[in-house]
Amino acid sequence: MPRSISDLREPTERITGPITRWLIRRGVHPNAITVAGFLVTVAGAVMYSQDHVRTAGLLMLLGGLCDVFDGSVARVSGLASKFGAFFDATLDRISEIAMYIGLMSLYNAYQVEFVDILMIYIIALALGGSLMVSYTRAKAESLGFDCSVGLMQRGERILILGLGSLIFGLAWDGLVLTVIIVIVAVLTNATAVQRIFWVYRRGTGVPLDNGGPTAGKG
Repeated sequence: MPRSISDLREPTERITGPITRWLIRRGVHPNAITVAGFLVTVAGAVMYSQDHVRTAGLLMLLGGLCDVFDGSVARVSGLASKFGAFFDATLDRISEIAMYIGLMSLYNAYQVEFVDILMIYIIALALGGSLMVSYTRAKAESLGFDCSVGLMQRGERILILGLGSLIFGLAWDGLVLTVIIVIVAVLTNATAVQRIFWVYRRGTGVPLDNGGPTAGKG
């Protein structure tokens, strides 16, 4: 059984390959796909804030698809670059921040009750956990470790929130969406902690390649 969406890359590429090649033949630049995915995801965040949860879920999934194709088009076309990787990762973080702000607005739009206030803090926890999942991997990779362990990477976050929103919307007074957000908040932070211990086991006592005064910061 695969531990994460990344383990499904080979069978996924068999499905996405023809679309990737079609995009390349049409001369679509991977950065254009990145921007399109970003705009679609931000539109989804706006839909959350307007209580259109199913529409938001659909847009989140479409944005996630763009995130799949920008990378595959870049690799297959030979247009992959350091800026492209940086641009993609940066817009991913901004779009996720927008998504969680949209969810906060969704709960903030209700009558102010204790549960709604609590959910705003849980969403903030999910946002922090999501950013820490990405940061711990990026920092570990900058130190030479391929730290991709954990259950709640970006693909999983988009899939569970997007599908849950699309299928259930605000059914049962938003109970399903609330449970999904709590699960994301718990598992993102658990994944970040898991990555910290993963690097601890492999990095303790290993000297830095350059032990300058700024080593370990950032």
